[in-house]
Amino acid sequence: MAHVPQRFFDALAVRTWCGLSLSALGRAREEIDAINVYPVADGDTGTNLYLTVESAAAAVEAVFAGHELDAGPPGAGPSAARADGPSPVEAGGPSLAEAVGAMAHGALIGARGNSGTILAQLLRGMAQVLTERSDSAHTDGAGLRLALRNAAESARQAVAHPVEGTVLTVASAAADAGEAAEGDCAEVARAAYEGARTALAATPGQLSVLERAGVVDAGGHGLVTVLGALVETFTGRTPGPSAPVTVHARVEPHPEGGPDVGAGLTPGDGPHAHPAPAGAVPAGECGPANGDHDDPAFEVIYLLEADDAAVARLRQRLDALGDSLVVVGGDGLWNVHVHVDDAGAAVEAGVEAGRPYRIRITHFGHADARAAAAERAPREPRRRAVVAVVPGEGLAGLYAEAGATAVLARPGEPPASGELVQAVRRAHAREVVLLPNDAELRHTAAAAAEQARTEGVRVALIPTRSAVQGIAALAVHEPGRRFDEDVVAMTSAAGATRYAEVVVAEHQSWTTAGICQAGDVLGLIDGDVAVIGADVTEVAATVLDRMLSAGGELVTLVLGDEAPGTVTEHLEARVREAYLAVDTVVHRGGRQGALLLVGVE
Repeated sequence: MAHVPQRFFDALAVRTWCGLSLSALGRAREEIDAINVYPVADGDTGTNLYLTVESAAAAVEAVFAGHELDAGPPGAGPSAARADGPSPVEAGGPSLAEAVGAMAHGALIGARGNSGTILAQLLRGMAQVLTERSDSAHTDGAGLRLALRNAAESARQAVAHPVEGTVLTVASAAADAGEAAEGDCAEVARAAYEGARTALAATPGQLSVLERAGVVDAGGHGLVTVLGALVETFTGRTPGPSAPVTVHARVEPHPEGGPDVGAGLTPGDGPHAHPAPAGAVPAGECGPANGDHDDPAFEVIYLLEADDAAVARLRQRLDALGDSLVVVGGDGLWNVHVHVDDAGAAVEAGVEAGRPYRIRITHFGHADARAAAAERAPREPRRRAVVAVVPGEGLAGLYAEAGATAVLARPGEPPASGELVQAVRRAHAREVVLLPNDAELRHTAAAAAEQARTEGVRVALIPTRSAVQGIAALAVHEPGRRFDEDVVAMTSAAGATRYAEVVVAEHQSWTTAGICQAGDVLGLIDGDVAVIGADVTEVAATVLDRMLSAGGELVTLVLGDEAPGTVTEHLEARVREAYLAVDTVVHRGGRQGALLLVGVE
């Protein structure tokens, strides 16, 4: 993306950096996922980093959008500011403190996985320095040097058992190189990037599991990618390749269905790495504290509202329960990440410390596989299965009745790629059709599909953007025909289905249909806001009319728990009266986030 290079680190530079980082991680995601062998070989580090930065970028965009609303029509706000012109704060935009604060908070609440949680703390560490002078519009090279140093130190403090050869090593090297640089932000960023690249190349020699697999550290690779975006922010040019070491191995989980962290990985003759005899694995980024520790069965992540003293006690308790412990945040809000065998105890510890929420528990799979193997001989996999992400319990039941393996995505808590991989394993099929049913899950689903393929499963990803498109695809699914033919038919059915949703606006914002206020009812058609109103039924009727104006034979309505019960009755009556030969099907979606989902095919 072409942009004007930034001379200083101000709010506009923060916005640019987040956008460039997101794009760069999107391009590098599959490569980073492929080399993820530590601390757990679950093939999702690139995806987790992408989703973490995506949350940070969205928070920064929200701050700019708020200021643009106050400033007037689009184009009059800070997005039009020049690098040599007024700063965003002078032009009525956010200050540096506001922008980096939003970036850090967004990363904190959206952090995924071990590396994503550490990256969130790195960004928070930078923000702590850059917000010390809240009245400053920007910082220079000296300020950036201090921010990089505090980022590296705070990330190490957040990890229970830091070990060299991980993203922590790369972060420290970046800070060291940045401190040695003289000049403006561009020089400091370039030095930090080069220092990080050099450190990344050395990680296999510091961590034996990386050396055996023939890869560099995945989290460190992600950080180098983010620092490369920082260089581009200040220079306008993309630096050299993020990974200085040729990757010649790909992660393959344990053949019983779960990643085997206790086993080393050795480069094979082909592009894949194969499990080697079990051996001691060093304590990680945060990893197992000793080589005798059995691999924990669960990853537990949650946000926690608690005071500092309670969090200090929580760290001690969780450290005794498991490993890979990372606790980041501050000022009353924390993100907790740990690998344990007793997920319930980890959550209970959070309840004792404060108020945990957005609790996410992922089973790594190998414990179930071992138990199943001990009880019975492996069953023969079925020929084909469908795995679908659904937004509510009602839809989960509908998809299950149609023979699909459903992954429930609660509002504000989209599934991680590891959860999708586990669903593919549960489906126990040689061929799997994956339906993400959400445009924002495209990278997560792609990472899960790639991981499943390394396990020998043939996976086709159909880029469905809504659950109603998934319903259309399921309706034409025929396991008996050839895989390619089935995928083409399902893709065609999904693509021929226009989708819409009716939701309530959470805050004031610019939309494609004008300015909306918090509490307004929004009608979105194919992902864009098309209608703004005050009444759910009226907005839903307007949305339906616009969709049917282009034709259609079948209307699918999925009603959420919070929607008025009469809305579907009104819409059904409207279709009967105004659109002859158009059928209507109604489903109960449960707690699906949207008040109403609409599909027209």
